[in-house]
Amino acid sequence: MYVNTNTNTTANNYRWIMPYCRPDLPRVAGAAVLFIVDKIMVMMVPIIAGMIVDQVIVNHHEDRLVRLCLSMVGVTAIRVCARYGYQMLMERFGQNSIFRLVSDEYEKLHGLDFPYFNHTRTGDIMSRMTSDTDAIRHFLSWVLYNATDCIFLFVGSLIMMFTIDWRLALALACITPFLYYFTRGLSKHAHPLFFDIRNSLARMNSMVEENIEGNRVVKAFVREPYETKVFDTHNDDYMQRNMKLAYNSRKYMPWMDGSSFILQLITLVFGGWLIIKGTMTLGDLVVFNSYLWMIDGPVRQSGWLVNDIERFNASCIKIRSLLTSESNIIERVDADASVNRALQIRKQVGESASLTPGRISGEIRFEHVSFAFADDPQTPILKDLDFFVPVGSKLGILGETGAGKSTLVNLIARFYDPTAGRVLLDGIDARDWPIAQLRSQVSIVAQDTFLFSDTIGSNISFGMDARDEQHVRKMASIAGADSFIRNMPEGYNTIVGERGVGLSGGQKQRLSLARALADDPSILILDDTTSAVDMETEALIQEHLRELDSKKTIVTIAHRISSIKDCDLILVLEHGQIVERGNHEQLVAAHGRYWEIYSKQLGLQSGQSAGYED
Repeated sequence: MYVNTNTNTTANNYRWIMPYCRPDLPRVAGAAVLFIVDKIMVMMVPIIAGMIVDQVIVNHHEDRLVRLCLSMVGVTAIRVCARYGYQMLMERFGQNSIFRLVSDEYEKLHGLDFPYFNHTRTGDIMSRMTSDTDAIRHFLSWVLYNATDCIFLFVGSLIMMFTIDWRLALALACITPFLYYFTRGLSKHAHPLFFDIRNSLARMNSMVEENIEGNRVVKAFVREPYETKVFDTHNDDYMQRNMKLAYNSRKYMPWMDGSSFILQLITLVFGGWLIIKGTMTLGDLVVFNSYLWMIDGPVRQSGWLVNDIERFNASCIKIRSLLTSESNIIERVDADASVNRALQIRKQVGESASLTPGRISGEIRFEHVSFAFADDPQTPILKDLDFFVPVGSKLGILGETGAGKSTLVNLIARFYDPTAGRVLLDGIDARDWPIAQLRSQVSIVAQDTFLFSDTIGSNISFGMDARDEQHVRKMASIAGADSFIRNMPEGYNTIVGERGVGLSGGQKQRLSLARALADDPSILILDDTTSAVDMETEALIQEHLRELDSKKTIVTIAHRISSIKDCDLILVLEHGQIVERGNHEQLVAAHGRYWEIYSKQLGLQSGQSAGYED
């Protein structure tokens, strides 16, 4: 990555973007050469025009007309070619730089932890990846050379005007301080306005993204008019902030445009007087007036360039805040070596013969683990959890909504770190394992399933290094998905819609389970995975899981007793604490909280009661 961690604002934006630009600096050097050639040709055109006026029109040297006209055509041709060349080089320079920047942004997003996404709107992230990066591309590809062009033309034209007639040039230079004042005022007030516009756009994008994703809920509750009204509020806010920017431009731009007209007026009046006095030729006035137009362009364009520069600065600040965000989940530098040493020590003392360097066997131990979110440390989610799960055994977790079940399993995959205590995998602290190695062998099948807009086969093989069709079908069969997949028009090559639109909840859960199994994890976590399937299908899936070739540690979160009845250890959670533990028979015999849930489910499913008893 090319990240510069210096987070100071505008002053450092140019230094911050430089590492992304550096690989293409030779291209910029080539553009600079063509740029200089173009500007030299631009400066020559008025001189040739003045020669035509003085030598051909005034002094009647008609024999020089063809030579001077051909010279102007040649100069113009060279200028056009040079300008086209450096514009194309600068466009490629900007596109390449943004390619590297967007790659860094995307890589950074994958490196951030859950808390970042919990507190950052999707629309805000999308704005950084799209409109903000495009503002930077526009600056590099267009604003940069146009601003340089304006400076070169303004300064170069003034120098040439002083060589023609210093009195007239000095009269025009008196306007320069006023131009600086107006440009400075426009820039100063535009900077916060662009920042407000960017934040307003992010809020509007977030709302649009939520409504697209939740369009079925909106339609189900007939809330289209309300959502349209809310969107209109966001849209109006975005419009008003853009109008403030327009008002700011209205305040300064007329004065800047007016200054250019004053320059023309001074040139015509004072220059005409000098011609009458005989101290200036008509050709010199033509040349002077041509250079005046070269000054007029930068004066008129400066306001727009200032707006683009401030937009660039606002975008840089937002992207830099993303790239400098730090994950709380940090991998140890020597994680691989540390884990291998720990495993060797355990094998030497004979703790486990199944331990293999580079692979988790599946032993889980929680040692007095507590957890609270960093933004609310006073509200513990988990409190003093202590339990042990041997390799290849089954852990069941039962509890009401909000009891901390999902948070518990997220600690196993190290999506969060405990605020107290330790989570041990194979006797090694989860914080000591290489993150990629740990997560590649701990698969979570969440209740809220996510499927990519791709083929069913590609979704199942998502975590595999190389797709094996036979392995994919076998895992789909274990997950109870093979039968309905084969009935689809194109089988495993059927494209599922975005987030699995078109599939039932149960079908999506079974595909998600097949995807986790295909990755061959050592620890399989099922977070209420079979909640959307019928009892018969659930029983079939449970039976298939018992027949897996490799021995896996399976952690099951469930609300139905049938999902965890066969587990070796069942934990009952309430308010983040373990209130009961044991196997099914022990917990039923204890007549505690587990028994209450069991009795209620038996009452609701009296026809299935025989299926719950041993």
